[in-house]
Amino acid sequence: MAQVEQSSGDGKKKKGAQKKMAIHVDFTPMVDMNMLLITFFMLCTTMIKSQTLSIALPTNEKLEQNELQKAKESEAITLILDTEYDDNGGVKGNTVYYYTGKPVVEYNGTDVVSSNLEATEFIGNDGHTQQGIRKILHDRNRGVLIDVEKKRQEWREKKITEEQFQEAAKKIRNSDDYERPVVIIKPLPGASWESVISALDEMQINQISRYQLGNLSETDEAMVSDYKIKHPKK
Repeated sequence: MAQVEQSSGDGKKKKGAQKKMAIHVDFTPMVDMNMLLITFFMLCTTMIKSQTLSIALPTNEKLEQNELQKAKESEAITLILDTEYDDNGGVKGNTVYYYTGKPVVEYNGTDVVSSNLEATEFIGNDGHTQQGIRKILHDRNRGVLIDVEKKRQEWREKKITEEQFQEAAKKIRNSDDYERPVVIIKPLPGASWESVISALDEMQINQISRYQLGNLSETDEAMVSDYKIKHPKK
């Protein structure tokens, strides 16, 4: 408690002099109150889950060329990422070159005459309709997506718990009962991080479990160069 005490003097006081007071503040109750408040908030606070973005990266399991040969050629799809920049160095647009199966290239000497390379972009849905590379991946993993959505609906209707849904979805994604695509993502030297992250997002959106970041081959670069020459952007 705060106490006001009259200071002790030498007994000699001038007439009309103001009395001096000494103030003593006891902070012990304040410390006790702070400790009680801290204890109260620690016991009564509910810890909530942090609302952060979860990014699922490719696993450490490499999909070697012999593994791709074991899979059906129709399941393999390679994405080659490229980015176009404006005069100020900002991202103007991202292009996704892709081919299914193995690269099919016809040469005339050292020049590429034709190939099975095609191009599209990262485009969001138009209502419930997929577009761009999302539609291509969606169509190739349709069976998995349909069954995962069925389990998701059961979870929404509270027929199963969230843990049961996650376990069932994981089992469906990794099941060999479906024709699941094997995706290799290959960024060009000028590709932005935005394009890489967008490609990884598409793997999650389309419930694709078999994918990895790969290195460009000379054939890949030749196919992209030939495509750019034959399809110049306006």
